[in-house]
Amino acid sequence: MNFRAPRLVLALICPLAALAQMAPEVIPLWSAGAPGFEKLRDQPEEAKDYWVRSVNNPSLTVYPAPRDKANGTAVLVVPGGGFRELVFNAEGRQAAEFLNGLGITAFALKYRLPRQEHSPYTMANVREDAVRAMRVIRSRSAAYGVDPARVGILGFSAGGVVVKMVAFDRGDGDPSAPDPVDRLNARPNFEIIVYPGKEESPAVVPADTGPAFLVAANDDEYGCDLAALDLFEKFRASKVLVEAHFIERGKHAFNMGDRSKYASVREWPHLMANWLGDNGLLKKP
Repeated sequence: MNFRAPRLVLALICPLAALAQMAPEVIPLWSAGAPGFEKLRDQPEEAKDYWVRSVNNPSLTVYPAPRDKANGTAVLVVPGGGFRELVFNAEGRQAAEFLNGLGITAFALKYRLPRQEHSPYTMANVREDAVRAMRVIRSRSAAYGVDPARVGILGFSAGGVVVKMVAFDRGDGDPSAPDPVDRLNARPNFEIIVYPGKEESPAVVPADTGPAFLVAANDDEYGCDLAALDLFEKFRASKVLVEAHFIERGKHAFNMGDRSKYASVREWPHLMANWLGDNGLLKKP
């Protein structure tokens, strides 16, 4: 009997099955599309090189922690891009994969872009997406083995502005909302803010805000180091736990540090990992 043909078929099928298993799950924030813009839901995204544009159906891309490492912590990852595009590979996928290595389940957010040319969206829509994303994660916490009291947020540049949109608000849900997701709290339990933009900076950081980790380069050409310093001082003034690192050289958009020639830039994710561990966020339940 000749077994070569079936083996050949299996050899062709198995790599395709493996690729299918590797493709991350994508969860739309609203099943029918964003409120008020449902008709745009099926308009395709644009993606090229490092960026994603034309986000009309905001979503979460899920990166579950490996089962042997999973510790119950989750992070909403918010890439930057000046609200014109999303730096999704370097500030979404790569950040999520680093967090997976720490046992953290990550959800990379694709939010609407009000500064893309001809965009119909506003900054209010960005806030709406971020708030909904936090609630969707908590609504699915049991399915992903996540503790709803250990859901944080990580934002780069414009994504750091998005963090500020949700971190300093009470985040209370509407108990009478017809959608059960909208009844959940949207406030993160901790924040990681990387070279944040200046917008949305609060006058005062609420004293009940979760602990924060900040990082920026002193030579940031957009002044995001000053925005980070301003936040650091406000966290301290409110006696909220905060750790900050101001790197001597690194400029803007050093992402996860892997492309930098400076060791201090390359090491910042490990400083973040130390901070997460020191705050008990890497311990298994």
